[in-house]
Amino acid sequence: MVVDVVLDQLDRVHERIAGRFTRSEPRGRAREYMSGLVAGLERKNGWTLAEQAGEMSPDGMQRLLRWADWDIDGVRDDVRDYVIEHLGEPTGVLIVDDTGFLKKGVRSAGVQRQYSGTAGRIENCQIGTFLAYASERGHALIDRALYLPEPWIADPARCRRAGIPDGTEFQTKPRQAMGMLARAFAAGVPFSWITADEAYGQVKYLRTWLEEHDAAHVLATKVNDLLDTTGGAEARADELIADLPARSWRRLSVGAGAHGPREYDWARIPLGTGWRAGRGHWLLARRSLSDSTEIAYYVCYGPRRSTLLDLAWIAGTRWRIEECFQQAKNEAGLDHYQVRSWRAWYAHITLSMLAHAWLAVSRSLAIKGESVSANQA
Repeated sequence: MVVDVVLDQLDRVHERIAGRFTRSEPRGRAREYMSGLVAGLERKNGWTLAEQAGEMSPDGMQRLLRWADWDIDGVRDDVRDYVIEHLGEPTGVLIVDDTGFLKKGVRSAGVQRQYSGTAGRIENCQIGTFLAYASERGHALIDRALYLPEPWIADPARCRRAGIPDGTEFQTKPRQAMGMLARAFAAGVPFSWITADEAYGQVKYLRTWLEEHDAAHVLATKVNDLLDTTGGAEARADELIADLPARSWRRLSVGAGAHGPREYDWARIPLGTGWRAGRGHWLLARRSLSDSTEIAYYVCYGPRRSTLLDLAWIAGTRWRIEECFQQAKNEAGLDHYQVRSWRAWYAHITLSMLAHAWLAVSRSLAIKGESVSANQA
């Protein structure tokens, strides 16, 4: 039954994007490309995907990524709409994060020695910023942006060799996040909260922009972030939490982890003096059960009625984008590409995101079908 659902969804997904291609050859090859991405191959590059499709050389697959006439950003929008159609809920959560793609050489667009959270160290890599959508039905990636370090922007000739469009300006990862979130807002994506890790949460212009859009958020921040208190002064995040009495902490589970329930001690305090009607600001803290000195901090904005459990649950939702990365890399070849150009990176990543979304939706439909069958039995 699961196999039938998956194959049926592949045809539906391909029909959805068919109008983005001007010619039948790349249109058909895109289906073969996605099919190969989820085929369980050890490596998913031009050669192996071509062999899987019964082709004699990787030329056609490379042409699909590098030159074929199709609307890559249009397919990106199709990915988002497909995910929302099947997984969308008013209580959905938008999640921002980046991931690294280890590379050799210096020619791939945006590559340089830079910190990769994926590797946990400085590596020669490309960095992609992503937006994921999560609900009770499932989770998938819905937008992407290739990060270009400033040295690349300062070298137009190098950019031109990598196919980076003339006039491309430097954008920080939080600015890229704002662009992706703006597209989600404009498309009417249903959501109740936004969450991200410290790399984004400590950036005050991002927090200000989200509040201006009245977008509720729970964003991790650094220990020494200076925050406005209810008294009007500023104080460090750790200092504010250190003053809390023991009774302020509550032990809560924020979902199942790989080794059982993910339980922590949580506490919050109100922030700021300018609360708008029906909205509030808080500093949220998460303390490890095994080491009381290990505390994570989150800056929160949202409905005034939000409870401590609400905020803790949203903070805990961030792990779903990590699961998206792991699934997309392991099951849909997100990091298996062997391309160097700007356009080819976006083409591969977009088709991989669509393949991963197809798997996520198929799982959701299969579970729903199994649930219906169980109820009927």
